[in-house]
Amino acid sequence: MPRYEYRCRTCGNTFELSRPMAESAAPADCPAGHADTVKLLSTVAVGGTTSAPAPRSGGGGGGGCCGGGCCS
Repeated sequence: MPRYEYRCRTCGNTFELSRPMAESAAPADCPAGHADTVKLLSTVAVGGTTSAPAPRSGGGGGGGCCGGGCCS
């Protein structure tokens, strides 16, 4: 279940709630009981490793369907 971060406009407290995506826009009360809150934009971090090296840039081809040979 996704976690959403909120900030209370009354006390400045930030807090997180786990809720279904369908309820992401629903109002959320702060833990101190204030109702004037705003949902913050969160960044998503996707971690992982790759076993293949990153592609090198600067090679000759122009891309496309045939490697650039037909688009001179």
